[in-house]
Amino acid sequence: MAGLQAGSPTPQALTVHAQSRVLEISFSDGAVFRIPFELMRINSPSAEVQGHGPGQAVLQTGKRLVDLVALEPVGNYAVQPRFSDGHDTGIFSWDYLYFLGAQQDQLWQDYARRLQEAHTDRDAPMAPKAGTGCASH
Repeated sequence: MAGLQAGSPTPQALTVHAQSRVLEISFSDGAVFRIPFELMRINSPSAEVQGHGPGQAVLQTGKRLVDLVALEPVGNYAVQPRFSDGHDTGIFSWDYLYFLGAQQDQLWQDYARRLQEAHTDRDAPMAPKAGTGCASH
């Protein structure tokens, strides 16, 4: 789901609801989704969240009150949000936003399961990153 697939629904309207912390997006197929900023942030497609390969995803916590401070277009296929916690490296394709909207219930269930497995909760502060920094070549 990296980019817009041929024949995929395209966005018709995009509204940031700052007070309720949701991104409302309507698509050409009639689907309308209200995606919480927290759900977007914890599922950011960035390497910082997803990792660089299978099993490297970083569980995001403490994001319940995250705000969307900017939303920049990326070509004709995506937007790049900047969140109030400083995260700004995820590029959300229209396909990915559609996926987030359509799969919200399952994504929240998966998140609850991962929190339980990690013996933490969604409001816990983020754990410090292990091994931060890059090796020089």
